[in-house]
Amino acid sequence: MRLFKLNILLLISVLFFTSCGKSYDEQKRLSIEERKRLHTADSLALKIAVMPTLDCMPIYLLKDKQLYDSLKLDIRPRFFNAQMDCDTAIINGRVEVLVSDLVRTENLRKRGIKLGYLSSTNAYWQLFTNRTARLKYLNQLGDKKIAMTRYSVTDYLTDRSMDTVKTKAMFYKIQINNVFIRLNMLLNNEIDALWLTEPQATVARIHNNPTLRDSRDFKINFGVLAFRNDLIKDKHRKAQMKEFIKAYNKACDSLNTRGLYHYSTILKKYFRIDEGAIKALPKLKYQHISAPMSSDITKAKNY
Repeated sequence: MRLFKLNILLLISVLFFTSCGKSYDEQKRLSIEERKRLHTADSLALKIAVMPTLDCMPIYLLKDKQLYDSLKLDIRPRFFNAQMDCDTAIINGRVEVLVSDLVRTENLRKRGIKLGYLSSTNAYWQLFTNRTARLKYLNQLGDKKIAMTRYSVTDYLTDRSMDTVKTKAMFYKIQINNVFIRLNMLLNNEIDALWLTEPQATVARIHNNPTLRDSRDFKINFGVLAFRNDLIKDKHRKAQMKEFIKAYNKACDSLNTRGLYHYSTILKKYFRIDEGAIKALPKLKYQHISAPMSSDITKAKNY
């Protein structure tokens, strides 16, 4: 009897571990299949490199409110705090579209990256000086440090602005790529001057930092939505882009009708700004998809 009981226990143990083994193998197989499925879905999705700047707001709105037909379009923003990281993403094919400026995209084109232009954006940049530095005029920036990003619109604007004045000493362009670090340097009195776009410009403004220059003074519109040229060669991607344009225009209409404050939750979530800054934001006009002006492209290309 004792031997019989031992055999029964042994059989139960064998069956238990066998079933566990099958369960583990099954889970492993399903895990691999799930990873493959997710990878395939991600590779087929339209991935867009965005920054925490308001020219990207239509895409953030599409992401959170899903203002598109999910059966025809799967939009997946890739979030970056520095434009150079957006560049790396599109160079390596990790995104198909990016929000950028014409100086950067023309520089990428010179490096052999084949980009097309889908639309201009409403981005503009302002030159702020440290509120404690008592710098009220451009000619006072001699021997001062100006935070910007190389091969970008802020690099272009620094040269264009400083070419209009004479300074007693040389000014210094300091490369600070991360937009949050750049803003914090201003708020913590660690930099003399810097270029910001919205909403960081509003934060600088409500902290009483003077504005010396505005990109709109130069009558240029360098904000741009660019894409990899190989998109237009693929039927699936072409269909995606067609749906994206419809959705983007719908997002612009919603922003223009309801205003930025209506989407305070999105602004707090992605842009790291509080209620006070949101209320102080300027009223921005978001335009439908429209190609950048050839004159702006030429100015950026020749820089």
